[in-house]
Formats: sequence, structure tokens, C-alpha cells
Amino acid sequence: MRKKATIPAVIMGMFLAIMVAGSYGKTVPSDLAYCQESDSVSAHTLEEVLAADSGTEKGQIQAVEVKAGAGEAFGSGDLKPEVEKEAEIEPNRVEPVTAKNESLKASSKFVLLAEAVPDVIQEIRYYSTYNFVGEPIDGYEEPCAILTKEAATALKEVSDEVVAKGYRLKVYDAYRPQSAVDHFVRWASDESDIRMKAYFYPDLEKGVLFDQGYIGRKSGHSRGSTVDLTLFDMKTGKEVDMGGTFDYFGRRSHPDYTGDLTEEQLNNRKLLREAMMSHGFKPLSTEWWHFTLEQEPYPGTYFNFPVSSSWYTDEQQ
Repeated sequence: MRKKATIPAVIMGMFLAIMVAGSYGKTVPSDLAYCQESDSVSAHTLEEVLAADSGTEKGQIQAVEVKAGAGEAFGSGDLKPEVEKEAEIEPNRVEPVTAKNESLKASSKFVLLAEAVPDVIQEIRYYSTYNFVGEPIDGYEEPCAILTKEAATALKEVSDEVVAKGYRLKVYDAYRPQSAVDHFVRWASDESDIRMKAYFYPDLEKGVLFDQGYIGRKSGHSRGSTVDLTLFDMKTGKEVDMGGTFDYFGRRSHPDYTGDLTEEQLNNRKLLREAMMSHGFKPLSTEWWHFTLEQEPYPGTYFNFPVSSSWYTDEQQ
């Protein structure tokens, strides 16, 4: 079973203080680990990461861009994100599936992304403390990305295309168990827990996250064919600048947002979007990083097995 990381309050306070003190473009290392052979590291504590240099080499933990105040260029009062709503799924097709359910033995199975798309870099945020909740999320027993076989096959084509252009895909999240979504719901219901507000939803009150669609009781990720990702520039050894951080709740995250974005940032978003769409993925209107396979094999099924390479290995054999 997953051993959850514990972080002393003083260390978390240091982490938040460092992030708040930074400017919009400040680079702050994260408490993360990857689950693939080509870019693997052991789990890092927050203390170790805070002591690391911001410029890391291949094989080491990568720094992440934390852009405080990202929403200053626009107001939040009119935010009405278009999200995947539970009502869009036919009720009689929604089937919660557990780890032992025989439906998982269907011909369309799940694969470890590290094996199916070895060029992909993985930074599984919900295994770490660097996410909008501020703690490891239920169901993430290992920092692994898992996808349906169909989604992984299509993503391999995307990877081959961007590698030829000097980039690699960097994945933040893929399959997400229903237990993780339930964790998000519990967190959103506790309006007193705003420890990560300054970094992920500075312009929103936590009480509006349900109404404005940022948190829902179902997620397309639980169907196994949705992936959150960005581009990694092999020349610079850094993520490309998308003009906003992953999981930021606001208009800046919309793919069509222009605001104060530079031409480079707009082109980077376009490059990722076009590569994904040309290989069968559809974007989401509110998140530049979010893509779902159009011909997903389980359009009405929400799985709830853990994110774990050991469980995957046992069940898929």
C-alpha cells in the first residue's frame, strides 16, 4: 500500500513562504517522483527538493514553474468554465468499476505509460504535495501514469511527432481513480482549507469551485483515456512556457485565452494542441493541458482501481 508522505508544518510553511515571495516567473522545485526507467528518481521529500538547484539535469527531479498572481490580468466574476459534466453521460451507461471487476478483463486493457510511450517524462502531481489540495491524493499509490491501450497508442504517435521537433511530452496525470475524485470533493467541501489558494486559485473563493465547474463528482480521467500534459524542450532542458501553470483555476488556463500572453506562449500552446488533435485527442475549452481520446473505449465507465504498477502487473496478467 502507498506510504503517504508526512510534512512537518514548519517545512510546509517554508515552502509556501518561498513560493509567495517569488515573482510570476519564479521557479520552485516540487516534491515529486517519476515512474519510468528513462527518467527515474526515488521519492524526494520536500526538504530535499527545497535544497535542490532550480536547474536540474536529466535523471534528476525537474523544477516546476510556479506563477503566483497568474490571474491578475482578468476578473474572476464571469468565469463559467465548460467542463465535462456528469449530466453529459447517459445515466444508464455509468458503471463504477472496482479493481476486481471482470469488465477490466475486456479486450481493451490498460497499459503503463512508461512501457507504452518510453519517451514521455512523468511528473505525477497527485502523488506529491505540489497540487491544489496540498497533499498526496487518495488512490495514487505510486507516481505512475496509466492509460487505456488505445489512448496510449495514440499518445505514442504524438510523442514521436514532437520528439522529431526537439520536444518530449511531460505528463502530469492520466488515469485517475474515482477515489481521487472523491478526495477532491471532500477537500472542496472544506472551505477552511485554503493552504494552496495563492498558487492555484488566487482570484476565486473556494466556495465557488463547485458552481463554476472546477471540481466535479465525476472526472473523464476515471474513464482511462484522458491525459494532462505539457511539452518539454530538449534543447533547454526545461518545460516550455505555456503562460500559466498546470491546474491553475482561471481564465488564463483556457486554451483560447490571449490576455497578456506572449507570442511564444501562444505558439507553445498551439504546438501542443495541434499535435494532440492530429492524433485523435480532443481538447477541453478550460484547460490547455487536458486532452481526451475521441474514440475512448470506456465512454460511460468510471474505474476505481489504484494508480500502482504492482497492482497493474498482477491484474493484467
